[in-house]
Amino acid sequence: MTTTPEHDKRVAELTFAAIYPLYVHKVERKGRTEKELRQVITWLTGYNWKDMQRLIRQKATFKEFFAGADLNPKAKLIKGTICGYRIEEIKTRLTKQCRYLDKLVEELARGRKMEKILRES
Repeated sequence: MTTTPEHDKRVAELTFAAIYPLYVHKVERKGRTEKELRQVITWLTGYNWKDMQRLIRQKATFKEFFAGADLNPKAKLIKGTICGYRIEEIKTRLTKQCRYLDKLVEELARGRKMEKILRES
């Protein structure tokens, strides 16, 4: 399934401030911690917790969030399906980056080992 321009626009306009609490709820509901979530986000984006707090306060959109990120070179190893889309087939860079984050959060919530999530092995 390929994304549409309308879908890509909606994703770009989502705010990190609106989505972050949903990520926290998802992982905590499954027995993981917010600290682990932050570790995953830091691995993917290079942001530390202070950066994330600033972006939340600023209500940064995902477009702004990923524009300032230093994406981990191993992010291209993130594959699979998330939200009905196969990550490898997504053409729009920003939408792909957002789905990378969604996939990592899903893996964390499902109990995958951190070294596997962070593509260390």
